Amino acid sequence: MTAQITIRRPDDWHVHLRDGAMLKAVAGHTARQFARAIVMPNLTPPVTTVAAAEAYRQRILDALSEGSDFTPLMTCYLTDGADPAEIERGFEQGVFAACKLYPAHATTNSAHGVTDIRKMTQVLETMQRIGMPLLVHGEVTSRDVDIFDREAVFIDRILTPLVKDMPELKIVLEHITTAEAAEFVAASGPKIAATITPQHLIINRNAMFDGGIRPHAYCLPVAKREQHRLAVRKAAVSGSPKFFLGTDSAPHEIHRKESACGCAGIFNAPFALESYAQVFEDEGVLDRLEGFASEHGPNFYGLPLNEGTVTLKREEVTVPETMGEADIRLVPYHAGETLRWRFVD
Repeated sequence: MTAQITIRRPDDWHVHLRDGAMLKAVAGHTARQFARAIVMPNLTPPVTTVAAAEAYRQRILDALSEGSDFTPLMTCYLTDGADPAEIERGFEQGVFAACKLYPAHATTNSAHGVTDIRKMTQVLETMQRIGMPLLVHGEVTSRDVDIFDREAVFIDRILTPLVKDMPELKIVLEHITTAEAAEFVAASGPKIAATITPQHLIINRNAMFDGGIRPHAYCLPVAKREQHRLAVRKAAVSGSPKFFLGTDSAPHEIHRKESACGCAGIFNAPFALESYAQVFEDEGVLDRLEGFASEHGPNFYGLPLNEGTVTLKREEVTVPETMGEADIRLVPYHAGETLRWRFVD
């Protein structure tokens, strides 16, 4: 039995660090485990300009402890009125690493999102030309589509035609949750990839209704049937370079989760690598964790692999029921559970 594993320092290719007091409360958890992270731009107001991204990046760095070695990779929030020239300028200057497409009203702070992909043609053509990745929250928002079918319908109605029309556009289908998504990415060319969260490897939709409503198991896209969890899990541990780590860690204060209209999001940053390691070990492919966590993402984005390593030790660690202090109290993923691996600082 393996007692310890050391891998190249990993990256998180999808994280919500929020802003203000929440940013100060959560940023250190991501920086502790990851060298870089793709930071989501769905603030209020959203990050739509180079200046806004530069200012947000500085706020992230200011929120970290002195001596922290962490690089936030900033993204541009796409709106119907997005400026192709501003996006190209931000990418060429190294400010924007990618653009994020939220269908309007698909998830937290997505009211300013795209209402019709056809309005994005000039922006997407620019991105294709300069090699800038498009990050996609892959769900339709039509009320006539069941929430458990929204990812599959998005792939059929929007993503498949987009890939056909713009075959050289780099696209990351984020936080995939369905067999249809795993199959689409695997069957597509090298310009198409996907991120996978720890929760979608571990829970199915039953987790939201286990003995009552469980708001801390609610995220978007929602967890699906067991057959979909197994398909996503198979993709993650397959060793395919098209799938890589993206936690989608999305913190909300306890009172915002435990309410009559609770927020979507799972705060998994504090024990992210421990969670992934447990999955890869259970599948008997712990040797593939490094590729998934540390190599596939940088290779897809065209960035260098990180220097240095991190170590996980086989040692039980109990996840606290809550974390944070004062007004920022959070329930972490795996709250109250005991994990088999411990991240060694």
